[in-house]
Amino acid sequence: MLIHPQIDPVALQLGPLAVHWYGLTYLAAFGLFYGLGTHRLQHLPFARLPEWTRRDIEDILFLGVLGVILGGRIGYCLFYKPGYYAMHPLEIFAVWQGGMSFHGGMLGVIAAMVWFAVSRQRPFLQVMDFVAPCVPTGLAAGRVGNFINGELWGRVADPSLPWAMLFRGAGDLPRHPSQIYQFLMEGLLLFVLLWLYARKPRQQGQVAAAFLFGYGVFRFAAEFFREPDAHLGLLSLGMSMGQWLCVPMIVGGALLWLWCGRRAA
Repeated sequence: MLIHPQIDPVALQLGPLAVHWYGLTYLAAFGLFYGLGTHRLQHLPFARLPEWTRRDIEDILFLGVLGVILGGRIGYCLFYKPGYYAMHPLEIFAVWQGGMSFHGGMLGVIAAMVWFAVSRQRPFLQVMDFVAPCVPTGLAAGRVGNFINGELWGRVADPSLPWAMLFRGAGDLPRHPSQIYQFLMEGLLLFVLLWLYARKPRQQGQVAAAFLFGYGVFRFAAEFFREPDAHLGLLSLGMSMGQWLCVPMIVGGALLWLWCGRRAA
């Protein structure tokens, strides 16, 4: 079996300023989004829409960062520890203590994109179609940060599994490196599939729908190998909170894809 490398979470120390690896993965995610967004401007239908410019990418990125941070934190407090934060409301603002939810961050980004679409008088689904293929690489970068920090490890694995890994703080049993599974599925694989899918003409909204469905399916599958939150454990039907939050994504993505196709028929 493998042993998780003891990586210092601080990548660079500049006097009192500590630059963490996790922060660098966020910067990488934002940089990748900007680079991919620039390429998206050259793809149809955006190449034929003169109102779409690099300035839009910058504004979307700024609003998206706000949506990720605010939505991710609020979502974690509401989805994972509502009772605790109801009793300790001021700790909602203690983001340095950790606690972010992807699903909450996604809702925050959707809210930010609604504001962008309304303020720029753009169709909301067109905006989401632009954004969706640029997101998975950022998710992949975040999973790299999780692995470096040795957090969000997987469930106990068969010791004969070649890549089973011992994580510090997770006991003496080998576990699935679920961060890597999520990096490969929710990040790289979803990016390749979505990027290729978006390169061909689609009905407005179907690229965004494909992201919802694809992420929901990959995250749902990865959760079978990820250790559920200790304070929640497995919920109804033996599913984790992450899986239950993926169910509306899968259903909603499929329904949105069908609705967009029928609307154009």
